[in-house]
Amino acid sequence: MQYPDWIWHNGAIKRWAEATTHVMSHALHYGSSVFEGIRCYQTPNGPVIFRLTDHNTRLFASAKIYDMAMPYSLDQINAACREVLKANENTTDYLRPVAYRGLGGFGLSADTPTDVAVATWKMGQYLGASVLEQGIDACVSSWQRFAPNTLPAGAKAGGNYLSGQLVAREARRLGFGEGIALASTGLLSEGAGENLFLVFDGALHTTPVSAALLNGITRNTIITLARDAGIEVIERDLPREYLYLCDELFMCGTAAEITPIRSVDGRQVGAGKPGSVTRRIQELFFGLFDGKTPDKYGWLEAV
Repeated sequence: MQYPDWIWHNGAIKRWAEATTHVMSHALHYGSSVFEGIRCYQTPNGPVIFRLTDHNTRLFASAKIYDMAMPYSLDQINAACREVLKANENTTDYLRPVAYRGLGGFGLSADTPTDVAVATWKMGQYLGASVLEQGIDACVSSWQRFAPNTLPAGAKAGGNYLSGQLVAREARRLGFGEGIALASTGLLSEGAGENLFLVFDGALHTTPVSAALLNGITRNTIITLARDAGIEVIERDLPREYLYLCDELFMCGTAAEITPIRSVDGRQVGAGKPGSVTRRIQELFFGLFDGKTPDKYGWLEAV
């Protein structure tokens, strides 16, 4: 991987290689970090950061859930995101703000300082070249999501993603593009790191936040754009077999954007290719960045 030249770390722009942390930092041993993934898009009016404030507001919410003191304000983290993009001459398309418990005491409840960094790099299409056009083959993982009142699925915390790693790595090992997890109830939850939408009779169906999933900002964007366009959206519990019976299926997230799924567990979904509703959602979403979809909600924040 080609790393960029600059990173923001604990209040200053540094050379990438200089942004280090101690091997005995709390986060390395206990997964005590919270983070965000944010896309930067090129538009006819210059580069924009998509829903920057919404993402970093969730960063602070995740820190609150884990009782992690934040040494910077929301405005300062927003400014850091802009600063690191400019330092790298706007050549990157992905931002990663991360806050983590650093070197201090030892033990689960130890008091430590909170270190903060904002990295940026060139991501491109997260699940592979051409997947937005052609779709992927997915599988239902043998690993389930954590049960309610065990880990807070509503926090975007580093430790939570151990679950996603198991799901994603199993899928890759079996030759699939991505894995899908069930909740502890046996009902659908989400992808390894993406939310799910199923299409039945032209309506979007998606699992609720109670299904051990992260309430994704891309998920919220799709729900909003779809309803504005007259597409019905239904949030409800969904059984596994509906993955095989739906007309269309796609997953979404900041990294994955809107990725169609053409088969699950070797069973073809619908026509086996991205359908008309999926294509319409892609048009509405990517239209935000080429001017075809009006930015009614102030989601595009200038660098």
